[in-house]
Amino acid sequence: MHSKFKWLILLTLVFTVVAGKSQEYTLIIKGGHVIDLKNNINEIMDVAILENKIVSVAKNIDAKKAAQVIDAKGLYVTPGIIDIHSHNFFGTEPDHYLGNGLEALPPDGFTFRSGVTTVVDAGGAGWKTFSAFKTQTIDHAKTRVLSFLNIVGEGMRGGPYEQNLSDMDAKMTAMVVKQHKEIVGIKVAHYMGGEWDPVDRAVQAGNIANVPVMIDFGGHLPPLPIRELFTKHLRPGDIFTHTFAQLPSRQPIVDEQGKILPFVVEAQKNGIVFDVGHGGGSFRFSQAIPALKSGFIPNTISTDIHTGSMNGGMKDQLNVMSKFLNMGMTLQQVIAASTWHPAQVIHREDLGNLSPGTEADVAVFSLLKGKFGYVDSGGFSMQGNQKLQCELTVREGKVVYDLNGISRPDWDAEFSTKTK
Repeated sequence: MHSKFKWLILLTLVFTVVAGKSQEYTLIIKGGHVIDLKNNINEIMDVAILENKIVSVAKNIDAKKAAQVIDAKGLYVTPGIIDIHSHNFFGTEPDHYLGNGLEALPPDGFTFRSGVTTVVDAGGAGWKTFSAFKTQTIDHAKTRVLSFLNIVGEGMRGGPYEQNLSDMDAKMTAMVVKQHKEIVGIKVAHYMGGEWDPVDRAVQAGNIANVPVMIDFGGHLPPLPIRELFTKHLRPGDIFTHTFAQLPSRQPIVDEQGKILPFVVEAQKNGIVFDVGHGGGSFRFSQAIPALKSGFIPNTISTDIHTGSMNGGMKDQLNVMSKFLNMGMTLQQVIAASTWHPAQVIHREDLGNLSPGTEADVAVFSLLKGKFGYVDSGGFSMQGNQKLQCELTVREGKVVYDLNGISRPDWDAEFSTKTK
């Protein structure tokens, strides 16, 4: 290469570096309606990012100070969504269900397109198998993957493994929780016996490790009383998932007359966290609609996503959020139940908000108006006139999903540059 051209290339590189350093922000998301519950923001503002951190949320941030500006006018800008009940310990082992099995999902293919930047795997791994989950999935995912550790040492392997009381060790579970920052709680699921031992051992582990417990409750016939669960076994801050399920093996929260049980309302007031956990068989409009009409709303909105739910009525996080929007929750309530509230529940207050200094996880949505249909786990439908659609997702300051190319230059920009 001719020396003159070498010098031109070198000068261009130096100019690029110097110009980049002169910018105060790497990215500004401009003119969107920002909803951030922690910081009490619910208005049109700009969000400025430098590298992987939020720098400022304010009105009329100077666009000239950013290397890139994304026009979010007419869109909603929120913290990255947190799906507090997901299943991501995927693998190729036969007969392993949601613990290194074929029914769990690799996170990145099902998160960013819904504005989700953080998932919490709900008990796929136990203390015996968490290292495999961390090695296979957590350490490689672009999505932030956290975990509730199953009280069963083998994890959510299905069948007799989840009925084995001798494999529910509170001390070993707590020890592994304390060893890994990615573990934010303990999970109980699918136990079919009449004993309270799985719940009590999970709570014991939760007390040792100072983390909450998530309960997928109800497998015994006749059903164990959920009032006793709330008042005698769980602690404030523990999580009752599949809140709006209607199953023969679990007492529902809404009675046959469509009235929410008073002790359920009282339990929520006393600190029990009620999570949606939609799933493939755990959400019914006949439970949710009367509950919401009575003023009872879930603390957290989540999917319980796996291969058995993603193609049914659940679909994805935004579809579940849209259901609650159409059932009467405000947009602010829906966003709060999908960002700041789950962050508080799992004791990760660094997430679910747009405070300066926090990691730059941001979701940008459009709110579509029209005629939309929604389906529950029983196969019943509900019509709605609103639907959330993810336009853009930012993870650690980088655009990781862009539905309509709002972060990209027009196609003829490259042509114009070449012809100059």
